[in-house]
Amino acid sequence: MSTADPRAVRSREDLAQFVRSLAQDLKQQPKAWENADLGSFLEAMSAWIEDMDGYYGNRGEVVPPQPEWRTLAEILTAARVYE
Repeated sequence: MSTADPRAVRSREDLAQFVRSLAQDLKQQPKAWENADLGSFLEAMSAWIEDMDGYYGNRGEVVPPQPEWRTLAEILTAARVYE
């Protein structure tokens, strides 16, 4: 994937730029996306949010009690390929 690192997202402006990079990546590499249509993307996004404790636990991090701009970027990143 050629998208930016979601961990670098710190602000609203960073997130807007990150989302633009996701859109560009989808246009350039649609076959690299497991969930390339809106319906499957939203389903994967929902499933990942429900299971995100494991992601943060595997990284040795605590699940953010309040989502941050970075958290939203991580959710969007995961929804590309989460099953």
